[in-house]
Amino acid sequence: MHRNKNKLFIFSFIIIAAFIFTGCNSFDGIKVKLGLKNNDFEYIKQGRIKKIIIQSTRDKSFRFVVTDEIAIKDLYEILSSSKEVSAKSTLDSDYIFEMYEGVDKVHKFNYIAGLDEKDGANLYSEDKSYIVSKRIDNDIIQNFWNIRKPIDFKTVYYDSISKVLDDYVKGEGKSKNLVLDISEDNTVSKFILSTDLESYRSQLLDKYNAVLLKDKKKDYDQLIEVKTEGYKATIYKSSVTIKSSSSDKEKKYYVVSKYEKGAWVIETFEDKEPANF
Repeated sequence: MHRNKNKLFIFSFIIIAAFIFTGCNSFDGIKVKLGLKNNDFEYIKQGRIKKIIIQSTRDKSFRFVVTDEIAIKDLYEILSSSKEVSAKSTLDSDYIFEMYEGVDKVHKFNYIAGLDEKDGANLYSEDKSYIVSKRIDNDIIQNFWNIRKPIDFKTVYYDSISKVLDDYVKGEGKSKNLVLDISEDNTVSKFILSTDLESYRSQLLDKYNAVLLKDKKKDYDQLIEVKTEGYKATIYKSSVTIKSSSSDKEKKYYVVSKYEKGAWVIETFEDKEPANF
């Protein structure tokens, strides 16, 4: 342990000395060689980017434009410390970043929110992939939210679906081919992230023997479709329809969730819309 501390001290001394005697530019070069700095985004630092458009991949109407110089500088600081890697994540991207350099030149990147470093690159273009700090989620994206979503949306959204599945499976038994489709739940698609979907995908399979729909042509025994009916910060309402491939008969659940005393209380109503829904 003592030897490691000495090595760290020597390494720190070398870095500080290099900065003192060689100046900022040379120090940046040392940081690049040590993998502490990425030079691929210097065009942002040089002031050539005046506008950045951030677009949700699931909700085409949800986009915001960043022109604030401080926000663009903050993004550069995050990207300049990114690490270039060869493999990107297998998850679908959540956002597209378009950085406009003049009128005709656009630097385009796909971004996966909330991804852990061990899972591969979370920012990538056509030819390069990077592991970027999740500070982008809080420092850049969250600062431009102008829509008030339910408190802890991830919890209430997926738990409300699970509550319906608990009730349905208890009454009907596990289906051989139960498929969940949330692809048309457009009201809240902007809040859905690939990392959350991946986590819920495992729960679906393990607990309900169900899969998340990716291909509209996929065969199913029962298809579960979710539609968000309305929400505020402390209230979330949805309807869940279960269709059978063997008949025209459908079962419908209405879900009312309320945030009370620091937790979500979820109620389901089978085939009957509750009052004030």
